[in-house]
Amino acid sequence: MDAAARPHYLGHRQRLKARFRERGASALEDYELLELLLFRPLPRQDTKPIAKALLTRFGSFAEVLAAPRSRLKEVSGIGDAAIDDLKAVHAAALRFARGQISERKLLTSWSSVLDYCRSAMAYSEREEFRILFLDKKNGLIADEVQQTGTVDHTPVYPREVVKRALELSSSAIILVHNHPSGDPTPSRADIQMTRQIAEVAKPLGIELHDHIIVGRAGHVSFRGLQLI
Repeated sequence: MDAAARPHYLGHRQRLKARFRERGASALEDYELLELLLFRPLPRQDTKPIAKALLTRFGSFAEVLAAPRSRLKEVSGIGDAAIDDLKAVHAAALRFARGQISERKLLTSWSSVLDYCRSAMAYSEREEFRILFLDKKNGLIADEVQQTGTVDHTPVYPREVVKRALELSSSAIILVHNHPSGDPTPSRADIQMTRQIAEVAKPLGIELHDHIIVGRAGHVSFRGLQLI
């Protein structure tokens, strides 16, 4: 291709790839890292304005990856191929984070637990209720999403939670749910539900270690707030 006829973004792509190879991800802004992810599914487009539009729409790199497919499609220039690649990266990040806790004693790797919970749930548009089931040595037996609700409510049934713990021979559990509003402050219903689960679980030898609420603004621990 004649140099004068080459799209201007081709040189930019080469320079960005070179900077990434030589200096690593820390040398790139969030929109530039998004550009890299979009190079493959969008080979004939200038990805810089698309990457910046994604960040403007969703607010952060993490929120772009976690955004629902339907909302990603609202951004001009984004199609199924680009969404598939973004979702693959998101899934890989979650798999990596889960791997950080799967073979460890959770209570001694608490920061990894929090990182995983925030990555998995903080940017969801619907409430999700997740349970981490632990063995006698506080190792992870299973990580399951028990319920998915609306933007501000997830139905949780204490007896079902405990029943599942018994099925897995779990001796302890950690409850996790998200607040799509972004504010992780527990509601009165959150506190009541948590205490109900603890009351049902304790006589059966199942300890409730904690209930974590995650949101864009951070997280709260019921144990840390002395609510359990």
